[in-house]
Order: sequence, then structure tokens, then C-alpha cells
Amino acid sequence: MVERQLRRRGISDERVLSAMGVVPRELFVPEEIRDRAYDDAALPIGAGQTISQPWIVAATCQALGLQGDEKILEIGGGRGYSAAVLARLAGRVLSIELVPELAQAARSALGGGVEVITGDGSLGHPAEAPYDAIAVHAAAPSPPRTLLGQLAPTGRLVAPVAGEDGEELTLFSRDPSSPERFRRRRIAPCRFVPLLGAEGYPTS
Repeated sequence: MVERQLRRRGISDERVLSAMGVVPRELFVPEEIRDRAYDDAALPIGAGQTISQPWIVAATCQALGLQGDEKILEIGGGRGYSAAVLARLAGRVLSIELVPELAQAARSALGGGVEVITGDGSLGHPAEAPYDAIAVHAAAPSPPRTLLGQLAPTGRLVAPVAGEDGEELTLFSRDPSSPERFRRRRIAPCRFVPLLGAEGYPTS
């Protein structure tokens, strides 16, 4: 996976490659599809949700530019795979998952290394803000305003954002000349489950 799916397709951050090589992806998918855990594709994990394609996880982590001591907020944690990777790259990781059974599966798989919160990730987690980085694993209908507001002055946010031509994995960072404004950089086209919640898509 690391050599064929990641390094050959532009992932060059050695810390990210190392983390992706160490975290056992098979522990974060349902038992009946563990033989497909390293497929170059998103996979179903229950409740209509998916675990992201390995390259998407790596590209998100690389774009966040983590050094090792950051406080990270993750939105849409699923069964915990991306949180496990982030935990090897940062100092502290908080992960929010809307679906209770997936949040519980993540707690079991992560074994206490990450704080997993059940709730509406579209609203972030203001009690612990600001965050050095925020990783969003569900497609937002527009730039996630509340989440962007919970970034530290030098923080970065990576999220898939819907647009006229489909979804794009996008990096947001504060504009140094005007901290209330954000710079945007397209990473790649993508396809995610929708971000559900008060500032996402309706839950019903």
C-alpha cells in the first residue's frame, strides 16, 4: 500500500508514509471485509458510512503539515482508522462521530489513544478550540464556517467541499494579512459521504 498506492502517487511526507505503514487498517473495518482492507478504494463500514481510500487519508495528513505536537480535531471519525494515523503524527487527537455504534467501534479499536466524541461534527468542539489542525472526512456543502472559526491562527483545515463540478478535497489556512479570511488550495477531486448536521446536510 505505502509504495504502490501512496509514494508513487505523490505522498512524500515520510512521517505520513511511516504512520500509514504501521497502523493496521484491517482492525478498523468490519470483520467480513478485512481481506479487502488495503484495497485502493473506500470501503463500507456500516450505517451507510465508509472508510476513506488510503491515498485520501495520506493526502489529508500530508496537507495538514503536522510536526508532532499539534492538537487535532477530526470530524467524521468512523471506526477510527484516520484517527489512529493522526495520533502517530500529532500530540493530541479528538475525533467526533455522529453515529453512536461507529463511535463505540472506534473507541474499542483505538484503545484509549484518542478521545472519541459522539455528536454533530459539523459544529466542531468549541470547548477545546482552537485547534492546530482539523481533518474533515465527510463532504461539506460549502466551506465549513464554524469549523474554520475553531482553527488556531496558524492552523490548517482539510475538507472535501461540494461544488458545481463535484467534490474537491481542499486545504484551508488563515490569510496572514487578514486572519478572518482563508486561503484555499485544491488537493484533488474526491467523493465522500455527506457531512450531516446543523451546518452540513439534513439528517433526514
